[in-house]
Amino acid sequence: MSHKTYIPAGETPPASHVGATLESLSGAIASRREAGEESYTHRLLSGSVDDVLKKIMEEAGEVALAAKDVESWACSSLAAALASQVDSLRGEEAASLDVDLPAEYSDAVDHLRYEAADVVYHLFVLLERYGIDLDEFAAELNNRMTDEERPRGGVRLHEAFVKRGK
Repeated sequence: MSHKTYIPAGETPPASHVGATLESLSGAIASRREAGEESYTHRLLSGSVDDVLKKIMEEAGEVALAAKDVESWACSSLAAALASQVDSLRGEEAASLDVDLPAEYSDAVDHLRYEAADVVYHLFVLLERYGIDLDEFAAELNNRMTDEERPRGGVRLHEAFVKRGK
């Protein structure tokens, strides 16, 4: 587990944090089909498909920009460390380089995680809209892995449903 995460006191962790979270998200989205117009998810499920497609594209763009911010902070920190240590490195072979990442780097990583969650949420809304359940989605991902990579007993697609591109 990351140092940024925790399990609330008194709660038992699931066998798979990722699996439990994605299943809960998928179930919450499915339940919003019956919610009223006040529900953002309901509106995405029942409104124009263009609305959810625009959100996926928007959020994917925000992920790309957030990733560039992370990279920018990392590169500028590395450049600053190199500049400050260049004199001590002359004529010597350095075994390591000390790089202190600023708080902005961590903030940028947190923002990337936030935007990535937006993409996953909106993607799950789109999958729900078209009746692609989490098992079917997992089967598609499992079919893309080698036998060594795929989880033992992982769900698979029947060959008749394996489609690659158009």
